Amino acid sequence: MRGIKAVESQQTDTEKCHPPIDPSQPQYIVGYGSLMELASKKISEPDAGINLPVLVSGFQRSWNAHGTFGTTFLGARPSASQQMAAALYRTFPTDGKLNADARERSYCRAAVDPASITLLDGSSLEPRCQIWIYVTKPELVGAPEEGHPITQSYVDIFITGALELQEQVTEPDIDFVEQCVRTTDGWSKHWVNDRIFPRRPFMYQPRAWEIDQFLHRLLPDLFETVRIE
Repeated sequence: MRGIKAVESQQTDTEKCHPPIDPSQPQYIVGYGSLMELASKKISEPDAGINLPVLVSGFQRSWNAHGTFGTTFLGARPSASQQMAAALYRTFPTDGKLNADARERSYCRAAVDPASITLLDGSSLEPRCQIWIYVTKPELVGAPEEGHPITQSYVDIFITGALELQEQVTEPDIDFVEQCVRTTDGWSKHWVNDRIFPRRPFMYQPRAWEIDQFLHRLLPDLFETVRIE
């Protein structure tokens, strides 16, 4: 009986972290970190729809997810008063499951109210759809620290995604890259430049100069303290 209860408990925890989807409705994911960059997203979802620039109300993005490689990654949490700039893309389930669930193992998938999404490219959502976002698991929440700094290689992916999405924004008064930086909490002095030897296995960043210009302008005091690894 104990074994049966343990299995039932595990199934319940799994469903809480990855709620069942309704395959009769179009499925969308809000990407707010590495999923914002097209090349990064295609690693795990090569057949997903294009990234669309959006504003999402009701969630706070922050540097709050302690992960592998001794790094603090971007995470999200529900916050009724907050809004963030992000990406939205169509995903296509396999056997009733979302492929991003396997990639985002440090996060749980939470529902997003379609009414909280503002598309910035002039398009519109289907009348009925399910939208999901990955929030940081409570046991992995942690601010940047010496043993888990922000890494430039990950910042580069985040900002590159923002630059890609900026090209689609049709709202004349919105600087999408600035919105992404400004709507991210937890920027920290615990930040290392690992471009030469990335803590994650990514190639050289071809948009490094462009990324640095934005960071110099938007986070001048912090960016000056980033040390080279």
